[in-house]
Amino acid sequence: MPIVPDTAGFGGNQDDDRGAARPSGPPVRNETNPEPMPDAAQPAPKPQKKSAGRDLSAAIGVGVALGAVIVASLFVVKAVFVGVVAVAVVVGLWELTKRLDERKGIRAPLVPLALGGAAMVVAGYVRGAEGAWVAMALTALAVLVWRMTEPPENYLRDVTAGVFAAFYVPFLATFVAMMLTADDGPQRVLTFLLLTVVSDTGAYAVGWRFGRKKLAPRISPGKTREGLVGAVSFAMVAGALCMEFLIDGGAWWQGLVLGLAVAVSATLGDLGESMIKRDLGIKDMGTLLPGHGGIMDRLDSLLPTAPVVWLLLVLFVGSG
Repeated sequence: MPIVPDTAGFGGNQDDDRGAARPSGPPVRNETNPEPMPDAAQPAPKPQKKSAGRDLSAAIGVGVALGAVIVASLFVVKAVFVGVVAVAVVVGLWELTKRLDERKGIRAPLVPLALGGAAMVVAGYVRGAEGAWVAMALTALAVLVWRMTEPPENYLRDVTAGVFAAFYVPFLATFVAMMLTADDGPQRVLTFLLLTVVSDTGAYAVGWRFGRKKLAPRISPGKTREGLVGAVSFAMVAGALCMEFLIDGGAWWQGLVLGLAVAVSATLGDLGESMIKRDLGIKDMGTLLPGHGGIMDRLDSLLPTAPVVWLLLVLFVGSG
């Protein structure tokens, strides 16, 4: 314990009392800065609870509402669902081009992208793959021409970003519209949506509870190898059930293959957008959906999965 010297009686220095006589009596405790007893038991730190990082109740509420709108439009009138996809594409393009402009100064022209993107989805539904490719080419041409109305500085950078956005969002989304053209189109689209959601849910649930080994720490630190195993397991089981009970002529073993492919493509899609967001220095593409971020934050795993599901269903049961 520190001793407070009697500087008035001994002429010592309050900051340096070496060699000074010590007063008799018990030592005086320095109450202004008491020292803990050496053998005092320190309270154990409280364990940290894992956190999902988002408002889970808001995320669930928004997810249920979106699911209700999608399912209702899907099984009532096919054209309405195509309109829902087109709206999602336009909003996603707006979010992507806005973030590119804000963070990197890249000015991908939104007007030709939005018009061409909506037309691409409709063309895929009406004319199939041929219509989608033609609309994609025309959209790319429109981006090049539209950007010519501005100064030539950074022209190549802007149009490259525009063509990338056209491929990444509306072109990949056309495969959802193309799935819908089959006789059992609503069931195919529902299978695609269910497997993607189940894959994401399995990755989250298993990774949150058992995740230890990072899958891609430089891209998405929250993803784990255990989570990927959960995504594959959940999606394969769901795939077997969907192919057996939803898809005309489907077999359970085809569902296992489909589920595995969906888990891989959904994970890669999620990592791909995480890469984009890390390059831009942002957490979410938007704030439109409470608990989720923006539309693009929900489309990240869906977009690359759409052509995979479309192709495998065509190979397994035909185009319908």
